[in-house]
Amino acid sequence: MATTAKSRKTGMYENVKNQFDKAAAVMNLDESVKKILSITNNEIIVHFPVKMDNGDVEVFTGYRVQHNNALGPYKGGLRYHDTVDIDAARALATWMTWKTALAGLPYGGGKGGIQIDPKKYSTAELERITRRFTFALGDNIGPEHDIPAPDVNTTPQMMAWIADTYMSTKSPSERSKNQHVVTGKPVGSGGLEGRDRATGFGVVVTIEAWAKMKGISLQGMKYIVQGFGNVGYWSAHFMSKNGAILVGVQDATGTIYNPDGMDPEDLLQYQKENATIHGYTNHDFDSDKFFGIDCDIIIPAALGNQITEENAGSIKAKLIAEGANGPTDTEGETILLEKGVEIIPDILCNSGGVIGSYYEWLQNRNGEIWYMDDVIGKLRRKLEDAFEKVVHTSEEYKTDWRTAAYIVALTRIEMAYKQRGIFP
Repeated sequence: MATTAKSRKTGMYENVKNQFDKAAAVMNLDESVKKILSITNNEIIVHFPVKMDNGDVEVFTGYRVQHNNALGPYKGGLRYHDTVDIDAARALATWMTWKTALAGLPYGGGKGGIQIDPKKYSTAELERITRRFTFALGDNIGPEHDIPAPDVNTTPQMMAWIADTYMSTKSPSERSKNQHVVTGKPVGSGGLEGRDRATGFGVVVTIEAWAKMKGISLQGMKYIVQGFGNVGYWSAHFMSKNGAILVGVQDATGTIYNPDGMDPEDLLQYQKENATIHGYTNHDFDSDKFFGIDCDIIIPAALGNQITEENAGSIKAKLIAEGANGPTDTEGETILLEKGVEIIPDILCNSGGVIGSYYEWLQNRNGEIWYMDDVIGKLRRKLEDAFEKVVHTSEEYKTDWRTAAYIVALTRIEMAYKQRGIFP
Protein backbone atom coordinates (compact mmCIF):
# COMPACT_ATOMS: atom_id res chain seq x y z
CA MET A 1 0.00 0.00 0.00
CA ALA A 2 1.40 3.36 -0.96
CA THR A 3 1.99 5.34 2.22
CA THR A 4 4.52 7.54 3.94
CA ALA A 5 4.10 5.52 7.13
CA LYS A 6 6.96 3.68 8.78
CA SER A 7 7.58 0.04 7.95
CA ARG A 8 4.75 -2.09 9.25
CA LYS A 9 7.25 -4.84 10.10
CA THR A 10 8.86 -2.73 12.81
CA GLY A 11 7.40 -0.74 15.64
CA MET A 12 4.11 -2.56 16.33
CA TYR A 13 5.37 -4.46 19.36
CA GLU A 14 7.14 -1.35 20.59
CA ASN A 15 3.82 0.54 20.29
CA VAL A 16 2.07 -2.14 22.33
CA LYS A 17 4.70 -1.93 25.06
CA ASN A 18 4.54 1.88 25.12
CA GLN A 19 0.75 1.81 25.46
CA PHE A 20 0.92 -0.84 28.18
CA ASP A 21 3.60 1.00 30.17
CA LYS A 22 1.62 4.24 30.03
CA ALA A 23 -1.59 2.63 31.30
CA ALA A 24 0.27 0.62 33.96
CA ALA A 25 1.81 3.83 35.29
CA VAL A 26 -1.47 5.78 35.31
CA MET A 27 -3.38 3.03 37.17
CA ASN A 28 -0.41 1.98 39.35
CA LEU A 29 -0.65 -1.64 38.17
CA ASP A 30 0.64 -4.24 40.62
CA GLU A 31 4.35 -4.70 39.86
CA SER A 32 4.20 -8.50 39.86
CA VAL A 33 1.23 -8.53 37.47
CA LYS A 34 3.05 -6.04 35.25
CA LYS A 35 6.04 -8.41 35.00
CA ILE A 36 3.76 -11.28 33.94
CA LEU A 37 1.85 -9.24 31.37
CA SER A 38 5.03 -7.73 29.92
CA ILE A 39 5.95 -11.07 28.33
CA THR A 40 4.21 -13.70 26.25
CA ASN A 41 3.42 -17.15 27.65
CA ASN A 42 4.32 -19.20 24.57
CA GLU A 43 5.77 -18.53 21.13
CA ILE A 44 5.36 -21.30 18.57
CA ILE A 45 7.20 -21.28 15.24
CA VAL A 46 6.62 -24.15 12.81
CA HIS A 47 8.27 -24.89 9.49
CA PHE A 48 6.32 -27.22 7.23
CA PRO A 49 6.58 -28.50 3.65
CA VAL A 50 3.74 -28.32 1.13
CA LYS A 51 3.59 -29.76 -2.38
CA MET A 52 2.62 -27.16 -5.00
CA ASP A 53 0.38 -27.75 -8.02
CA ASN A 54 3.44 -28.18 -10.28
CA GLY A 55 4.90 -30.88 -8.01
CA ASP A 56 7.55 -28.67 -6.38
CA VAL A 57 7.80 -28.54 -2.59
CA GLU A 58 7.87 -25.22 -0.71
CA VAL A 59 8.65 -24.83 2.97
CA PHE A 60 6.56 -22.28 4.87
CA THR A 61 6.98 -20.68 8.28
CA GLY A 62 3.98 -20.33 10.55
CA TYR A 63 3.61 -18.53 13.87
CA ARG A 64 1.33 -18.73 16.88
CA VAL A 65 2.01 -16.49 19.87
CA GLN A 66 0.01 -17.07 23.07
CA HIS A 67 0.28 -13.98 25.23
CA ASN A 68 -1.85 -14.63 28.32
CA ASN A 69 -4.66 -16.96 29.42
CA ALA A 70 -5.46 -15.78 32.93
CA LEU A 71 -9.09 -15.18 31.98
CA GLY A 72 -9.60 -18.13 29.63
CA PRO A 73 -8.38 -19.84 26.42
CA TYR A 74 -6.11 -17.91 24.06
CA LYS A 75 -8.18 -16.24 21.32
CA GLY A 76 -7.12 -14.45 18.17
CA GLY A 77 -6.84 -14.54 14.41
CA LEU A 78 -4.51 -16.08 11.88
CA ARG A 79 -3.32 -13.82 9.06
CA TYR A 80 -1.65 -14.66 5.76
CA HIS A 81 0.52 -11.67 4.85
CA ASP A 82 4.07 -10.65 3.98
CA THR A 83 4.31 -8.65 7.23
CA VAL A 84 3.72 -11.66 9.49
CA ASP A 85 6.73 -12.27 11.75
CA ILE A 86 7.31 -13.05 15.41
CA ASP A 87 7.22 -9.39 16.51
CA ALA A 88 3.95 -8.73 14.68
CA ALA A 89 2.45 -11.87 16.21
CA ARG A 90 3.60 -10.78 19.69
CA ALA A 91 2.02 -7.37 19.27
CA LEU A 92 -1.25 -8.69 17.91
CA ALA A 93 -1.48 -11.43 20.57
CA THR A 94 -0.95 -8.87 23.32
CA TRP A 95 -3.65 -6.60 21.90
CA MET A 96 -6.01 -9.58 21.89
CA THR A 97 -5.47 -10.07 25.63
CA TRP A 98 -6.50 -6.46 26.27
CA LYS A 99 -9.38 -6.65 23.76
CA THR A 100 -11.00 -9.76 25.25
CA ALA A 101 -10.56 -8.46 28.80
CA LEU A 102 -12.10 -5.10 27.89
CA ALA A 103 -15.09 -6.83 26.27
CA GLY A 104 -15.62 -8.94 29.39
CA LEU A 105 -15.05 -12.24 27.56
CA PRO A 106 -13.66 -15.43 29.18
CA TYR A 107 -10.63 -15.38 26.89
CA GLY A 108 -6.96 -14.50 26.78
CA GLY A 109 -4.97 -13.34 23.76
CA GLY A 110 -3.25 -15.16 20.92
CA LYS A 111 -2.35 -14.42 17.31
CA GLY A 112 -0.43 -15.91 14.44
CA GLY A 113 -0.29 -16.70 10.77
CA ILE A 114 1.99 -17.45 7.87
CA GLN A 115 4.40 -15.07 6.14
CA ILE A 116 2.90 -15.48 2.68
CA ASP A 117 1.21 -13.55 -0.11
CA PRO A 118 -1.90 -15.69 -0.70
CA LYS A 119 -2.52 -14.10 -4.11
CA LYS A 120 0.46 -16.07 -5.43
CA TYR A 121 -1.14 -19.44 -4.70
CA SER A 122 -4.08 -21.38 -6.12
CA THR A 123 -7.10 -22.32 -4.01
CA ALA A 124 -5.90 -25.93 -3.93
CA GLU A 125 -2.44 -24.82 -2.76
CA LEU A 126 -3.94 -22.57 -0.06
CA GLU A 127 -6.01 -25.50 1.18
CA ARG A 128 -2.93 -27.72 1.47
CA ILE A 129 -0.94 -24.91 3.13
CA THR A 130 -3.73 -24.28 5.64
CA ARG A 131 -4.27 -27.95 6.46
CA ARG A 132 -0.52 -28.58 6.81
CA PHE A 133 -0.16 -25.53 9.07
CA THR A 134 -3.00 -26.84 11.25
CA PHE A 135 -1.35 -30.26 11.49
CA ALA A 136 2.00 -28.67 12.35
CA LEU A 137 0.42 -26.66 15.19
CA GLY A 138 -1.11 -29.86 16.55
CA ASP A 139 -2.38 -29.56 20.12
CA ASN A 140 -0.93 -26.07 20.49
CA ILE A 141 -4.46 -25.06 19.45
CA GLY A 142 -7.69 -26.53 20.80
CA PRO A 143 -11.32 -25.58 21.58
CA GLU A 144 -10.58 -25.04 25.27
CA HIS A 145 -6.95 -23.97 24.85
CA ASP A 146 -6.34 -21.68 21.84
CA ILE A 147 -9.05 -20.77 19.35
CA PRO A 148 -7.95 -19.15 16.04
CA ALA A 149 -10.21 -17.07 13.78
CA PRO A 150 -10.00 -15.24 10.43
CA ASP A 151 -7.82 -12.16 10.11
CA VAL A 152 -6.06 -10.39 7.22
CA ASN A 153 -6.30 -12.51 4.03
CA THR A 154 -7.87 -15.49 5.78
CA THR A 155 -11.45 -16.55 5.15
CA PRO A 156 -14.35 -18.60 6.55
CA GLN A 157 -13.39 -21.31 4.05
CA MET A 158 -9.91 -21.51 5.56
CA MET A 159 -11.43 -21.79 9.04
CA ALA A 160 -13.51 -24.74 7.80
CA TRP A 161 -10.32 -26.41 6.53
CA ILE A 162 -8.64 -25.86 9.90
CA ALA A 163 -11.63 -27.27 11.81
CA ASP A 164 -11.86 -30.31 9.52
CA THR A 165 -8.12 -31.02 9.75
CA TYR A 166 -8.02 -30.63 13.52
CA MET A 167 -11.16 -32.74 14.04
CA SER A 168 -9.75 -35.49 11.82
CA THR A 169 -6.79 -35.90 14.21
CA LYS A 170 -9.17 -36.90 17.02
CA SER A 171 -10.83 -40.25 17.60
CA PRO A 172 -14.21 -40.65 15.82
CA SER A 173 -16.19 -40.30 19.05
CA GLU A 174 -14.42 -37.04 19.92
CA ARG A 175 -14.50 -35.24 16.58
CA SER A 176 -17.83 -33.43 16.94
CA LYS A 177 -16.70 -32.05 20.31
CA ASN A 178 -13.90 -30.11 18.60
CA GLN A 179 -15.83 -28.07 16.04
CA HIS A 180 -15.25 -24.89 18.06
CA VAL A 181 -11.45 -25.15 17.69
CA VAL A 182 -11.86 -22.14 15.36
CA THR A 183 -14.48 -19.44 14.91
CA GLY A 184 -15.38 -17.46 11.81
CA LYS A 185 -16.45 -20.61 9.96
CA PRO A 186 -19.07 -20.62 7.17
CA VAL A 187 -22.62 -20.76 8.55
CA GLY A 188 -23.10 -24.20 6.99
CA SER A 189 -20.08 -25.52 8.91
CA GLY A 190 -21.01 -24.34 12.37
CA GLY A 191 -20.46 -20.63 11.77
CA LEU A 192 -22.50 -17.82 13.32
CA GLU A 193 -25.03 -15.76 11.41
CA GLY A 194 -23.72 -12.19 11.41
CA ARG A 195 -20.09 -13.08 12.16
CA ASP A 196 -19.05 -11.76 8.73
CA ARG A 197 -20.20 -8.22 9.59
CA ALA A 198 -19.50 -8.27 13.34
CA THR A 199 -16.24 -6.27 13.27
CA GLY A 200 -17.50 -3.60 10.87
CA PHE A 201 -20.79 -3.37 12.75
CA GLY A 202 -18.86 -2.93 15.99
CA VAL A 203 -16.82 -0.10 14.50
CA VAL A 204 -20.02 1.77 13.64
CA VAL A 205 -21.70 1.04 16.99
CA THR A 206 -18.78 2.76 18.74
CA ILE A 207 -18.99 5.70 16.30
CA GLU A 208 -22.73 5.94 17.02
CA ALA A 209 -21.98 5.92 20.76
CA TRP A 210 -19.45 8.74 20.23
CA ALA A 211 -22.00 10.79 18.26
CA LYS A 212 -24.67 10.21 20.91
CA MET A 213 -22.26 11.33 23.63
CA LYS A 214 -21.51 14.48 21.62
CA GLY A 215 -25.20 15.11 20.94
CA ILE A 216 -24.63 15.14 17.18
CA SER A 217 -25.95 13.20 14.18
CA LEU A 218 -23.89 11.16 11.72
CA GLN A 219 -26.27 12.25 8.95
CA GLY A 220 -24.25 14.08 6.29
CA MET A 221 -20.90 13.51 8.02
CA LYS A 222 -18.05 12.77 5.61
CA TYR A 223 -15.74 9.84 6.27
CA ILE A 224 -12.90 7.93 4.64
CA VAL A 225 -11.93 4.26 4.94
CA GLN A 226 -8.49 2.73 4.57
CA GLY A 227 -8.88 -0.89 3.53
CA PHE A 228 -11.96 -2.14 1.70
CA GLY A 229 -11.91 -5.75 2.83
CA ASN A 230 -14.37 -7.27 5.26
CA VAL A 231 -14.02 -4.64 7.99
CA GLY A 232 -13.80 -1.65 5.66
CA TYR A 233 -16.81 -2.66 3.56
CA TRP A 234 -19.12 -3.49 6.47
CA SER A 235 -18.09 -0.29 8.28
CA ALA A 236 -19.05 1.69 5.17
CA HIS A 237 -22.28 -0.32 4.82
CA PHE A 238 -23.44 0.54 8.34
CA MET A 239 -22.18 4.13 8.15
CA SER A 240 -24.35 4.64 5.05
CA LYS A 241 -27.35 3.42 7.08
CA ASN A 242 -26.67 6.41 9.36
CA GLY A 243 -26.65 8.82 6.40
CA ALA A 244 -22.88 9.40 6.50
CA ILE A 245 -21.08 10.10 3.21
CA LEU A 246 -18.12 8.02 2.01
CA VAL A 247 -15.70 10.38 0.22
CA GLY A 248 -12.43 8.42 0.12
CA VAL A 249 -11.16 4.84 0.09
CA GLN A 250 -7.63 3.46 -0.02
CA ASP A 251 -6.44 -0.11 -0.26
CA ALA A 252 -3.48 -2.03 -1.68
CA THR A 253 -4.79 -1.50 -5.23
CA GLY A 254 -5.23 2.28 -5.17
CA THR A 255 -6.70 5.43 -3.66
CA ILE A 256 -10.03 6.91 -4.75
CA TYR A 257 -11.75 10.16 -3.81
CA ASN A 258 -15.07 11.76 -4.59
CA PRO A 259 -16.13 14.81 -2.55
CA ASP A 260 -19.75 14.18 -3.58
CA GLY A 261 -19.74 10.72 -2.03
CA MET A 262 -19.64 7.08 -3.13
CA ASP A 263 -22.07 4.20 -2.69
CA PRO A 264 -20.36 1.39 -0.71
CA GLU A 265 -22.53 -1.29 -2.36
CA ASP A 266 -21.71 -0.04 -5.85
CA LEU A 267 -18.00 0.16 -4.98
CA LEU A 268 -18.06 -3.41 -3.64
CA GLN A 269 -19.57 -4.64 -6.90
CA TYR A 270 -16.93 -2.74 -8.90
CA GLN A 271 -14.20 -4.26 -6.73
CA LYS A 272 -15.54 -7.79 -7.27
CA GLU A 273 -15.68 -7.30 -11.03
CA ASN A 274 -12.28 -5.60 -11.43
CA ALA A 275 -10.24 -6.95 -8.49
CA THR A 276 -9.34 -3.34 -7.68
CA ILE A 277 -10.92 -0.08 -6.52
CA HIS A 278 -8.66 1.90 -8.85
CA GLY A 279 -10.61 3.61 -11.61
CA TYR A 280 -13.91 3.69 -9.74
CA THR A 281 -13.97 7.49 -9.74
CA ASN A 282 -12.57 10.09 -12.13
CA HIS A 283 -10.90 11.92 -9.27
CA ASP A 284 -7.19 11.10 -9.21
CA PHE A 285 -5.74 11.32 -5.71
CA ASP A 286 -2.24 11.15 -4.24
CA SER A 287 -2.16 8.09 -1.98
CA ASP A 288 0.39 9.75 0.32
CA LYS A 289 -2.14 12.49 1.11
CA PHE A 290 -5.05 10.14 1.80
CA PHE A 291 -5.32 10.83 5.54
CA GLY A 292 -5.35 14.58 4.82
CA ILE A 293 -8.67 14.37 2.95
CA ASP A 294 -11.20 16.89 4.26
CA CYS A 295 -13.60 14.73 6.30
CA ASP A 296 -15.13 14.29 9.75
CA ILE A 297 -14.24 10.66 10.49
CA ILE A 298 -11.38 8.35 9.47
CA ILE A 299 -11.77 4.57 9.69
CA PRO A 300 -8.36 2.89 9.26
CA ALA A 301 -9.29 -0.74 8.55
CA ALA A 302 -6.12 -2.10 6.92
CA LEU A 303 -2.79 -2.83 8.63
CA GLY A 304 -0.83 -1.44 11.56
CA ASN A 305 1.27 1.73 11.82
CA GLN A 306 -0.54 3.69 9.10
CA ILE A 307 -1.05 6.95 10.99
CA THR A 308 2.36 8.23 12.09
CA GLU A 309 4.19 11.45 12.88
CA GLU A 310 4.73 11.87 9.11
CA ASN A 311 1.03 12.18 8.28
CA ALA A 312 -0.83 12.81 11.56
CA GLY A 313 -0.34 16.57 11.25
CA SER A 314 -2.29 16.67 7.99
CA ILE A 315 -5.41 15.01 9.43
CA LYS A 316 -8.49 17.24 9.41
CA ALA A 317 -10.97 14.70 10.83
CA LYS A 318 -12.30 15.08 14.36
CA LEU A 319 -12.52 11.32 15.03
CA ILE A 320 -10.34 8.27 14.27
CA ALA A 321 -12.23 4.97 14.64
CA GLU A 322 -9.62 2.23 14.60
CA GLY A 323 -11.05 -0.66 12.61
CA ALA A 324 -7.56 -2.17 12.20
CA ASN A 325 -5.21 -3.40 14.92
CA GLY A 326 -2.62 -0.79 15.84
CA PRO A 327 -3.16 1.62 12.91
CA THR A 328 -1.85 4.62 14.91
CA ASP A 329 1.68 4.62 16.28
CA THR A 330 2.73 6.32 19.53
CA GLU A 331 4.17 9.45 17.86
CA GLY A 332 1.16 9.85 15.58
CA GLU A 333 -1.23 9.54 18.49
CA THR A 334 0.60 12.22 20.46
CA ILE A 335 0.16 14.65 17.56
CA LEU A 336 -3.53 13.79 17.15
CA LEU A 337 -4.32 14.22 20.85
CA GLU A 338 -2.54 17.59 20.89
CA LYS A 339 -4.74 18.63 17.96
CA GLY A 340 -7.87 17.58 19.85
CA VAL A 341 -8.64 14.64 17.55
CA GLU A 342 -10.51 11.90 19.41
CA ILE A 343 -9.51 8.25 18.91
CA ILE A 344 -11.73 5.24 19.53
CA PRO A 345 -8.93 2.73 20.26
CA ASP A 346 -8.67 -0.55 18.39
CA ILE A 347 -9.20 -2.79 21.42
CA LEU A 348 -12.65 -1.20 21.78
CA CYS A 349 -13.50 -0.14 18.24
CA ASN A 350 -12.85 -3.41 16.39
CA SER A 351 -13.79 -5.81 19.20
CA GLY A 352 -17.09 -6.73 17.53
CA GLY A 353 -15.23 -9.52 15.72
CA VAL A 354 -13.98 -11.31 18.82
CA ILE A 355 -17.32 -10.78 20.58
CA GLY A 356 -19.01 -12.42 17.58
CA SER A 357 -16.44 -15.21 17.77
CA TYR A 358 -17.34 -15.76 21.41
CA TYR A 359 -21.00 -16.24 20.47
CA GLU A 360 -20.04 -18.70 17.72
CA TRP A 361 -17.87 -20.62 20.21
CA LEU A 362 -20.79 -20.79 22.65
CA GLN A 363 -23.16 -21.84 19.87
CA ASN A 364 -20.92 -24.78 18.90
CA ARG A 365 -20.11 -25.67 22.49
CA ASN A 366 -23.76 -25.83 23.49
CA GLY A 367 -25.11 -27.34 20.27
CA GLU A 368 -27.34 -24.33 19.61
CA ILE A 369 -28.21 -22.19 16.58
CA TRP A 370 -28.41 -18.43 17.00
CA TYR A 371 -30.07 -16.05 14.56
CA MET A 372 -28.90 -12.75 13.06
CA ASP A 373 -31.19 -10.48 15.10
CA ASP A 374 -30.08 -12.11 18.35
CA VAL A 375 -26.40 -11.78 17.43
CA ILE A 376 -26.64 -8.12 16.36
CA GLY A 377 -28.55 -7.21 19.52
CA LYS A 378 -26.02 -8.96 21.77
CA LEU A 379 -23.13 -7.30 19.94
CA ARG A 380 -24.62 -3.84 20.35
CA ARG A 381 -25.19 -4.26 24.09
CA LYS A 382 -21.66 -5.56 24.70
CA LEU A 383 -20.03 -2.77 22.69
CA GLU A 384 -22.12 0.05 24.18
CA ASP A 385 -21.34 -1.23 27.67
CA ALA A 386 -17.59 -1.34 26.90
CA PHE A 387 -17.72 2.18 25.40
CA GLU A 388 -19.39 3.56 28.54
CA LYS A 389 -16.76 1.92 30.76
CA VAL A 390 -13.94 3.44 28.73
CA VAL A 391 -15.45 6.95 28.80
CA HIS A 392 -16.12 6.69 32.55
CA THR A 393 -12.57 5.44 33.23
CA SER A 394 -11.13 8.20 31.04
CA GLU A 395 -12.93 10.80 33.17
CA GLU A 396 -11.95 9.07 36.43
CA TYR A 397 -8.24 8.95 35.57
CA LYS A 398 -8.25 12.13 33.46
CA THR A 399 -6.58 10.33 30.56
CA ASP A 400 -7.13 9.55 26.89
CA TRP A 401 -9.49 6.80 25.69
CA ARG A 402 -6.78 4.33 24.70
CA THR A 403 -5.14 4.47 28.12
CA ALA A 404 -8.60 4.23 29.72
CA ALA A 405 -9.43 1.13 27.65
CA TYR A 406 -6.16 -0.47 28.78
CA ILE A 407 -6.94 0.36 32.40
CA VAL A 408 -10.36 -1.33 32.18
CA ALA A 409 -8.74 -4.44 30.67
CA LEU A 410 -5.73 -4.52 33.00
CA THR A 411 -7.88 -4.06 36.10
CA ARG A 412 -9.85 -7.20 35.21
CA ILE A 413 -6.70 -9.28 34.65
CA GLU A 414 -5.00 -7.86 37.75
CA MET A 415 -8.00 -8.90 39.84
CA ALA A 416 -7.82 -12.46 38.45
CA TYR A 417 -4.16 -12.80 39.44
CA LYS A 418 -4.71 -11.32 42.89
CA GLN A 419 -7.63 -13.64 43.59
CA ARG A 420 -5.99 -16.80 42.20
CA GLY A 421 -2.39 -16.20 43.19
CA ILE A 422 0.66 -17.56 41.38
CA PHE A 423 1.25 -21.33 41.30
CA PRO A 424 2.98 -22.90 43.18
